[in-house]
Amino acid sequence: MFVVGLTGGIGSGKSTVAKFFEEMGVPVFIADAEGKKLMANNESVKEAVKSFLGNEAYQADGKPNTAYIAGIVFKDKNKLQQLNSIIHPAVATSFKSWKEQQTAPYVLKEAAILFESGSFKDCDYIVTVSAPEKLRIERVLTRDNTAKEAVEERMKNQWPEEEKIKQSDYVIQNINLETTRELVGKVHSLLLKKSIST
Repeated sequence: MFVVGLTGGIGSGKSTVAKFFEEMGVPVFIADAEGKKLMANNESVKEAVKSFLGNEAYQADGKPNTAYIAGIVFKDKNKLQQLNSIIHPAVATSFKSWKEQQTAPYVLKEAAILFESGSFKDCDYIVTVSAPEKLRIERVLTRDNTAKEAVEERMKNQWPEEEKIKQSDYVIQNINLETTRELVGKVHSLLLKKSIST
C-alpha cells in the first residue's frame, strides 16, 4: 500500500477532489480535520498550545478559540510554524495508526500545507488541485464569509501554486465539477496500475 498526498492552495477544492476519490473506494485521511480534532481533544496538544499562545487560545468550554489563534498565527510566519510544530507530529502519529487499519491498494492524505510542513516526503506520489487565484478567493469568500484581506493573508503563508505543481506527479484542474470528477477517475486508474506493478 502506498501513500498519495493531496494538496492545493486555499479555495482550490481539495475537499471536493478528496470526496471524489473517496467515492471511488479510496480511504482518505484529512490532515487538517485531524489537526483540529487533536487541538480540541488531545490534552498534551492543548497544553502545548496554551503554553505557546496563552490560555486565551481556548474558550471556557475547552474548545479552541479559532478566531484568536488565527489572528495571531496568520500574521506571523514564525508563530504559524511554531503552532504547526506542535500539531503536525501528533497528526503524523494519528495518520500512521489510521493507515495500519486500511487494506486498499493506496490511501490518500489530504493536507493544505503538505509541502510547507515537509510531510510530502512521506508520500509516494503527490496530487495537486489547481484553480485560478481569482476563483479560489471567490470560493473562500463565499464559504467562510470572511474578508478578502484575510484570505490573501492565508494565501501568503502557502507555497505559490506553480511551486506545488512543479513538485507534483499529477495536477487536477478544478474549475468544472464534471471535468474534475473525470480527471480524478483518470488519476485513480493510473494510481491503481502503479499499485499493481509495485
